[in-house]
Amino acid sequence: MIISWNTTNACNLYCAHCYRDSGVKAEDELTTEEGKRLIDQIAEAGFKIMIFSGGEPLMRPDIYELVSHAREKGLRPVFGSNGTLITLEVARRLKEAGGMAVGISLDSVDPQKHDKFRAQEGCWQAAIEGMRNCREAGLPFQIHTTVMDWNYDEVEELTDLAVREGAMAHHVFFLVPTGRAVNIEQESLRAEQYENLLKRIMEKQKQVDIELKPTCAPQFMRIAKQLGVNTRFQRGCLAGTAYCIISPKGDVQACAYLNVPLGNVRDTSFVDIWQNNAVLKELRTLEYKGGCGTCGYKKICGGCRARAHYYHGDYMAEEPWCLFHGRKGY
Repeated sequence: MIISWNTTNACNLYCAHCYRDSGVKAEDELTTEEGKRLIDQIAEAGFKIMIFSGGEPLMRPDIYELVSHAREKGLRPVFGSNGTLITLEVARRLKEAGGMAVGISLDSVDPQKHDKFRAQEGCWQAAIEGMRNCREAGLPFQIHTTVMDWNYDEVEELTDLAVREGAMAHHVFFLVPTGRAVNIEQESLRAEQYENLLKRIMEKQKQVDIELKPTCAPQFMRIAKQLGVNTRFQRGCLAGTAYCIISPKGDVQACAYLNVPLGNVRDTSFVDIWQNNAVLKELRTLEYKGGCGTCGYKKICGGCRARAHYYHGDYMAEEPWCLFHGRKGY
């Protein structure tokens, strides 16, 4: 199981698609001691991988202390970062604290396009330097790309860049409109593009040794099976079944993009929320509506629950950008 903690709302960039609407540190973010108690409860609940994200997690002064505590509790600490603050010293400190890997965002092979999307000149080059510093420090890294209509044709080139820079994986994120991303919803992919890109990514997987994984596009599991591509993943959408996220203030959601509150860790033990929340229990039934409910792939795909909620107002509704609705069997 995997969990993400948005450790802070502070960020040195102002990206157009940010689901957290990050920039300025939020008032009343979890303290160091509250963070450590949360980590204890995450381990108790049976989670194995813990993503420290943000905002930008490297803007949190106690990040190394929190990472070390997570490692001591038997968790595998990894990071979601824009990469621009990863100097060689930072990379070495993260590794020494127990960090196991870093996901670094890169959205285009064209520096100007990336810089425009992330609203800061020079951040493409800074992210590349962050990757190289990780490599020199012996800290594994992977590249994260948010795909839009304007970088739709660049995905394979970005995979090639990931290979050249020594990344262990390239994860491609499909936009779900939430946070600032609601302002660019019209730039997100639609059903035919969505399906075609998943096929392209799975075909590219046959050509490269690094791991390729579409994220927030659970249909990749169906397409991988159809194309005979082996993958270590067991299921597409993990929201509420093997994944959840916690905000800087301690609010729990089934995933970053599914804006349905489940409780706050200051008021209720995270273990209790994870085990007993009614929304999570419903998600775990897999009793979806519409095409997702009758699809022969629902156990390995699940459809994007957040996208269903955004477009239909119901997290158990069918996935709106899937071309396979309602078909039976494999």
